[in-house]
Amino acid sequence: MGEGTPKGLRESGSAKGASDGLRFELLGPLRALRDGVEVPLGPPKQRAVLAVLLLQEGRPISYDTLVEAVWGGAPPLHVRNLVQKYVSGLRRSLGGAAELVWTGSGYRLTGAEADDLRERRRWVDEALAARDAGELRRAAELVARAEELWRGEFAEGLRAPYLAAERLRWAEKRLTVLEARLAGEIELGRSFEYVHELVRLVAAHPLRERFVELLMLALYRTGRSSDALTAYEAARQRLAEALGADPGPPLRSLHARMLRQDPALLPRPPVPVS
Repeated sequence: MGEGTPKGLRESGSAKGASDGLRFELLGPLRALRDGVEVPLGPPKQRAVLAVLLLQEGRPISYDTLVEAVWGGAPPLHVRNLVQKYVSGLRRSLGGAAELVWTGSGYRLTGAEADDLRERRRWVDEALAARDAGELRRAAELVARAEELWRGEFAEGLRAPYLAAERLRWAEKRLTVLEARLAGEIELGRSFEYVHELVRLVAAHPLRERFVELLMLALYRTGRSSDALTAYEAARQRLAEALGADPGPPLRSLHARMLRQDPALLPRPPVPVS
């Protein structure tokens, strides 16, 4: 199903950028801020259309793809009118801060980006570079700054198939960065401060072995070796009952090292805060 050139849509034009002061955020409920004040973005489906367009990062998206992304395989009969209504509503909401056009092959949003996603990428990249350079304290600070951008689930509250898939992907990315942050804190000699957080994370994600591994290491380095071994046994039982599987090689290796009291597992002196 093709759309052709929808009635009333502008062909194209130059984007107006950040000088208008409009900031978009997706790490939580979608919002647009102008000089710190939230801009109304309309009903939920209109907001979902905006979220999908923002994630295209300036690339055009065809009418059919947009409908599939927002409504899935069974859109309402009047979906064409809804798309045009929501596009018009978004233009009114965005004003001159961004431009939403029909290119002849799809809708394209220019002059707008998900600012919190861009900032998160930059801080995570800088954290990785700092870690590789041995700057563990700076790496931990940058990862913590990236984590502070989260205000809830990705595009929280918006129901659309494309956004549901992105929500799962970003939840995994968030957990991976969290694992890296906690591993860094343990390497900095701060095991004691993070034991309780790791206990909570293992309870929330009982089959995620990396959290168990970090909890075991934090416990071991705070003199609680028996608790570390108990954490391993509990994880082994959970995996056997849920998946019929044994722990993976990293967790088994850590368990074996603890049993033989590998000196390399002993706590390191805390890294002073500069």
